Amino acid sequence: MDTMRERFTAITSRLLDDDPRLAVVLADISADRFTDAARAHPDRVINVGIREQLLVSTGGGLALTGMRPIVHTFASFLVERPFEQVKLDFGHQGTGGVLVSAGGSYDWPAGGFTHMAPGDVALLDTLDGWTIHVPGHPDEAETLLRHAAAAGDDRVYLRLSEQSNAAPRPVDGSGLHTVRQGRRGVVVAVGPMLDNALAAVEGLDVTVLYATTVRPLDTATLRSAAGATDAADVVLVEPYLAGTSSAAAGEALVDLPHRVLGLGVARRELRRYGTIEEHLAGQGLDPAGLRARIADFLGA
Repeated sequence: MDTMRERFTAITSRLLDDDPRLAVVLADISADRFTDAARAHPDRVINVGIREQLLVSTGGGLALTGMRPIVHTFASFLVERPFEQVKLDFGHQGTGGVLVSAGGSYDWPAGGFTHMAPGDVALLDTLDGWTIHVPGHPDEAETLLRHAAAAGDDRVYLRLSEQSNAAPRPVDGSGLHTVRQGRRGVVVAVGPMLDNALAAVEGLDVTVLYATTVRPLDTATLRSAAGATDAADVVLVEPYLAGTSSAAAGEALVDLPHRVLGLGVARRELRRYGTIEEHLAGQGLDPAGLRARIADFLGA
């Protein structure tokens, strides 16, 4: 199976052939995967080199001309380093584009903390008007990419990961999808955390909701699912900073007595290398770690 990043570069190259409004802006990362596309569309595949502030500002400038820019690099260099450009050159200017990241929380542990971005979604969540997609499978990444590329002038962040669930789920760019139903609580699994979450709650009487679009949060489905349980206990399992969606979940349930547990990457610097699997275990995001914390929270 190809990775989300491989699927992104292949599909985006095809989209350039079909839509003259699209342009791709790169900062060396993945540039070798767009060689053919750059040859076919030299004016719409732009590599600015390792200048990430310029990367985002170039995308913002293209948007001002009516283009639909797809801006791509590692998450730490796409959201964190040029955050002011994201805020001003898209948000303040009222323009739209598609930011597509790779190498999220610890997708490339050998790169060290400079190449890790567990806080990217939380940081982008401080800005208004952004749709945030977190696919859990390359097929889902393709669907959400195609949706974002054709989404008029909306501002969209597509967070790709090296982690992947074994099988894709139907996604449409909005809403929470019910995977299973139960009475003891609700577990919201985001993107590539679904398989681990399902393994963790095996035998527990809980509802599992799957999220590939986390902003805006599907408050109606969350409220309905929580209200149908014996106690409105909600567990969020996110592949980035723990508690990123806790406030949004709390607002959705504001007039319903509830508890929310936010599970994700701990709020501390990641100072170890290892593998993705070792990071998952170290963060308690493997099935065993999730099982222990979810069962304790629900009293199961």
